[in-house]
Amino acid sequence: MVQGEKGRVIQVAIITAVALLGDAMLFIVLPIYYEQFGLTALWQIGLLLSINRLIRLPINPLVAWFYRRYSLRTGLFIATTLAALTTFSYGVATSFIVLVIARMLWGVAWSFLRMGGFLTIIKVSTNENRGNHIGLYNGLWGMGGLVGMLAGGFLADQIPIVMMTSFFALLALICIPLIAMTVPHSNVNHGKNTKISTSTFQFTPYISLILATSLFKGFLIMGLFASTLSPLIESRMQEPMTIGSLMIGAATIAGVVQAIRWCWDPFLAPLIGRWSDRLTRRYMLLFLPLVAGGVLLVVVGFTESTRLLIGLLLLFQLTSTLLTTTVDTLAASAAANTDEVKMTMWHTILDDLGAAVGPLSSFILLTWLEGSLSILYIGSGLFMLGYAAIWGSYYHKSKRKTTHADVA
Repeated sequence: MVQGEKGRVIQVAIITAVALLGDAMLFIVLPIYYEQFGLTALWQIGLLLSINRLIRLPINPLVAWFYRRYSLRTGLFIATTLAALTTFSYGVATSFIVLVIARMLWGVAWSFLRMGGFLTIIKVSTNENRGNHIGLYNGLWGMGGLVGMLAGGFLADQIPIVMMTSFFALLALICIPLIAMTVPHSNVNHGKNTKISTSTFQFTPYISLILATSLFKGFLIMGLFASTLSPLIESRMQEPMTIGSLMIGAATIAGVVQAIRWCWDPFLAPLIGRWSDRLTRRYMLLFLPLVAGGVLLVVVGFTESTRLLIGLLLLFQLTSTLLTTTVDTLAASAAANTDEVKMTMWHTILDDLGAAVGPLSSFILLTWLEGSLSILYIGSGLFMLGYAAIWGSYYHKSKRKTTHADVA
């Protein structure tokens, strides 16, 4: 039974990873090679990196309705077909409008992938292994980010964009028959002991704080950081590096920095999840990434050395893994004790909202700040430290209530 549960998590994670290739590539390549995509302004970059997440805000409730009635296999068929179509279109699109439509369709695909995977984990997990399954799922689908960002950043420096996007689209198409062979034809909502119709979802202070942190996590990690990483590195590089006859530009280095995280996530994230499974108060794990990450971003804002910058960015990636795994585990644990679909829906909506606002607001702020990435990163670090203070306040209030209850 345990092997079957773990195997189902692995299947969904691998399918998600393949579908993610084109999107991951775009975050590294688009900010630097935007002219090859037919773009003429920075705000267009921000919109393209955000619109796929904005469209998921109204789409997520519809996907939740879909998964109450139809199978995970059907949802994955829809998602991978859209992923192949949109990835191919990135390389052949001749106008900004076509790219916007493609990014919106990718947003629909990701809603099916993300919510389907999250609901699967909630169903097959218990309080003793939920964190481990969350870490395993996040780590494995992150391999799509590893290949997409690393290969995308490298290939963009070597071959035409259309060749790269066509290759990634072909991989997604190959995944479609694999779904029919590996994913069972049954609803995600399959257990007898479902709480969807019997439990009431409420915005308690604890759940509200988890959801607010989901919003912040999406904004900072998947939004601001992912979309400004390559411009940040480019701004600190005096000239491209060369290894033999290969030219190593900012896109390649940014791809490596992002890909290293996706490389260690399959091993590190499950360990973090297993660690959180042993804690009575899982949210205590949040203080380490929030404080350490905030300090690192502030230091990044003052750093001019390229080598030192890369080292600091890799350390920040460690805190990102810890933050992402902990927040997702907190949300999944809360969902298991209330209406699963509603809690999952709100978690994904707010995560998507943060990730959508991140790139768009980042490039708008950069326009207003005259391109000052230093100010942007220093402000983000202070924002992160502020979130640590908010969770610290919640901890002290809950501890005070527990103490009073014990005295009474």
